[in-house]
Amino acid sequence: MKYLITGGAGLIGSHLAAALLKEGHEVQVLDNHTSGSPDNIRHLTGCPGFKNISADIRDYHALEQAIAGCDKVFHLAAVVGVKRVLEQPAETISTNVTGTQNVLRLAGIYGKKVLVASSSEVYGKRRKEQKPLLNEEDDLVSGPPSKLRWTYACSKVMNEYMARACFEEQNLPVVITRFFNVVGSGMIPGQYGEYGKVIPRFIDCAVRGKAVPVYGDGSQVRSFTHVNDVVKSIMKLMEAKEAEGQVFNVGNYGAITIRELAEKIIRFSGSSSSLNYIPFDEIYGGGFEEIPHRSPDLTKITELIGYRPRYTINDILHEAIDLYQKGELAYRAVDSL
Repeated sequence: MKYLITGGAGLIGSHLAAALLKEGHEVQVLDNHTSGSPDNIRHLTGCPGFKNISADIRDYHALEQAIAGCDKVFHLAAVVGVKRVLEQPAETISTNVTGTQNVLRLAGIYGKKVLVASSSEVYGKRRKEQKPLLNEEDDLVSGPPSKLRWTYACSKVMNEYMARACFEEQNLPVVITRFFNVVGSGMIPGQYGEYGKVIPRFIDCAVRGKAVPVYGDGSQVRSFTHVNDVVKSIMKLMEAKEAEGQVFNVGNYGAITIRELAEKIIRFSGSSSSLNYIPFDEIYGGGFEEIPHRSPDLTKITELIGYRPRYTINDILHEAIDLYQKGELAYRAVDSL
């Protein structure tokens, strides 16, 4: 098969590209290198069947050439990172919505199946006492337009609606995935802590013996998913006819509070660091709204493709700390706060 991966120089995209090439497929990566980096795919350069396209998903002509020449599309490209979204809300909307519109329109013209990456952010402000696990059929609760923190979430919701509309109106084969805090090894040194990526930020401080900065009171709950589990799941979903037109949570079991996460990292790294609690307003400005609880119901994806995450939170943290201490690879994350 010939695959196109938009955002293919990012964390998920680069690992997906390597996995597809290993199976003997041809892979085109299209990325403007704003969130992703050429270093993430440098090791793939020269591999048979690999092509790197430096372009923005809003570049209709470049995107058209790429989609016309492939069989299926993994659409992963997006503006990511809470800090960047707050700093560039208009750019976030333009990239995420216009770019996805381009992908879906061209996929319809050329008859290509598309997997559209969404985010657990779309669930919004739901609290644990309302429902402990987030289900694909739950209502989505976001803030008002005056709260730019919700720009990313709303752009992803619009992408889901567009994908679903194309499925209903045009019979376009689409699959939608909501990722929950994807983490894993990357190829870029010096990326620790950028844009609020919580695991690398905590490890960096703990290993160096500095106080670990916990935003808010640390009671916010998250579920962290290893990139290898994500890659295997989306490859299976792409091939499952029954997945078309559907939304799937892609996450992990074992939700953990951010305070507990920091304490584990300190303990696993043998550090004597303390915790330093920092109000959200000091980091993101006044009026920032935090999501208190984000943990997935994985029933749907498990029943369809037998999804079983291999990596526990302890596995993830031990791997990350080991890589950091060796200085061999940087540990990166997306959608992490």
